[in-house]
Amino acid sequence: MSPLNVARLTVSDRAHAGVYQDKGGPELERVFSLEWASPCLWTSLTVPDEKDRITSSLRSWIEQRIPLVLTTGGTGPTPRDVTPEATRAVLEKELPGLCEAQRMTSFPLAPTAILSRAVAGVAGQTLIINFPGNPKAIAECLPPLIPAIRECLKHLRE
Repeated sequence: MSPLNVARLTVSDRAHAGVYQDKGGPELERVFSLEWASPCLWTSLTVPDEKDRITSSLRSWIEQRIPLVLTTGGTGPTPRDVTPEATRAVLEKELPGLCEAQRMTSFPLAPTAILSRAVAGVAGQTLIINFPGNPKAIAECLPPLIPAIRECLKHLRE
């Protein structure tokens, strides 16, 4: 079985500036790799909370036909949180159930999870999913999505 190409985008002013270590991106990679059970080739990037930088990164990976892009960070209600807007700018079809499931999974554990504005969808043959920046939330939200991710990627290859 050939490895799955996966890109991960960390959106954080502070991680991009080196003020603190990115923990969300590595956690996305760790949890996804454990759950996916077949090899993955990872591409990673950290950008500041700037819509143009996020959109440009996503478009580049769509053009490269990377099947799966996972983002972390920038999904909250603060003025600098623009990941959902940047993601919507490139999506052709939204898949709201993926992020609704994240919120439903996290809500009993952290009632503030419903403040997440994460989005997901398809652009070309690429599935893009926003995740929270909190590593604990990633570990809770990502595993239940694996069957849907697998099915979506199968349909995008057809």
